[in-house]
Amino acid sequence: MTETIMVREDEDFDRGKVEAYMRERIEDLPEGDLEVRQFPSGASNLTYLVRIGDWEGVLRRPPLGPVPPKAHDMGRESRILQKLHPVFPLAPKPYFFCEDESLIGAPFYVMERRKGIVIDASVPGTINPSPELCRGISETVVETLVRLHTVDWEGAGLGDLGRPEGFLPRQVKGWIGRYEKAKTGEIEGVAALTEWLSANVPESPEPTIVHNDYKLNNLILDPDDPTEVRAVLDWEMTTIGDPLFDLGNSLSYWTEPDDPEGLKEVLPSAVCSGPKFFTRREFMDLYAEKSGRDLSDIHFYQIFGYFRLAVIIQQIYARWHKGQTKDERFASFGERVKTLIDYASELSSSNGR
Repeated sequence: MTETIMVREDEDFDRGKVEAYMRERIEDLPEGDLEVRQFPSGASNLTYLVRIGDWEGVLRRPPLGPVPPKAHDMGRESRILQKLHPVFPLAPKPYFFCEDESLIGAPFYVMERRKGIVIDASVPGTINPSPELCRGISETVVETLVRLHTVDWEGAGLGDLGRPEGFLPRQVKGWIGRYEKAKTGEIEGVAALTEWLSANVPESPEPTIVHNDYKLNNLILDPDDPTEVRAVLDWEMTTIGDPLFDLGNSLSYWTEPDDPEGLKEVLPSAVCSGPKFFTRREFMDLYAEKSGRDLSDIHFYQIFGYFRLAVIIQQIYARWHKGQTKDERFASFGERVKTLIDYASELSSSNGR
């Protein structure tokens, strides 16, 4: 269980209540007591490894403290997985959703556990990151996103998941509004950046499923062949909309060697900044080739991706700033927001990259 830690003191819950609830809803659980460990990475939802005997599952719940309206909806995420898993098996199967907050203080759900490796800030020591392997992993990341964007979302019963018409203008307006609600101070350049975004919204291609947080460390890879994906995680923000919005979000996490050091320190996928992985241009070119989509307006989507990421980090920082979470990892998030805003502003005044 080296990828997990002991549960943080203020993020623990009543094991007995949860075990009893699980036994009523999951068949053939073995004898034994419920063991709980915590996955330490991630700065949003809280994720736990739950284990009884040789059976393992994953429990997800919202973060502590008040959360933005409609965010961290465990019931919605569980329903998405229920319908998506049969047509896109890389989405883990959910076992049940619990809306009774008396059990752990929030709604939660339990899903199957997919074992493998996650590449986060560094490549695991069990892997030799040869140029061939790193390029193979890069190809896998792109091709899995293309595969997701081919899913027949209407046939899967996901037609009520979002509103494709007007998706992109609504996203721009919505993320600007989220920033205004979460800001803890003034950052120079935000007004000019949000004005640029509002004035340059392109026309969207045909809608697809949008994962909305697709990045390397949300993939579980096969330890024996890391170019094979075993699972795609974190479906809480999934919707139906513009696939290039999804691509732009992914590119905002993907670093490369010539990026400013401050930007690489902000992003969890800074491992990609080594010369062995794809550049963002190679990422885009392969996506365009495999999907057949026109990326003429990708400059907008990249800038919007950085702004959106800045808003997400600001929302987390605001919770820490107000004392709603004690996790000291978030103390530096204010500076990260400024770094992203500055970088997006710089891109918005250039001719693309």
